Amino acid sequence: MKRVIVEYAKLTTDILDMLVEKYPDGYDYEDIISFKNAKGETVKAVEVKTEDTVYLVKISSKLEQTMEDYAEDEDSFDEDEDLDVDDLEDEI
Repeated sequence: MKRVIVEYAKLTTDILDMLVEKYPDGYDYEDIISFKNAKGETVKAVEVKTEDTVYLVKISSKLEQTMEDYAEDEDSFDEDEDLDVDDLEDEI
């Protein structure tokens, strides 16, 4: 299974959909995963999965607000602003 680390600034609407579905009331402390990246830095993230990919979305203060805003008004997010997450892959 492929693992992809995604930063807040690189979120796609597909990943936001999965986050809002999995964490409709926001994420809790027990939902947070801590790990060391390839550079040896500690990263905190929440996890969402598809059939073939595990997305580890880095936690930031803007992430929770974006999830709330997106859940309230999905139409305000532009599909054309999606970025290619394959460019963001990071081996864990």
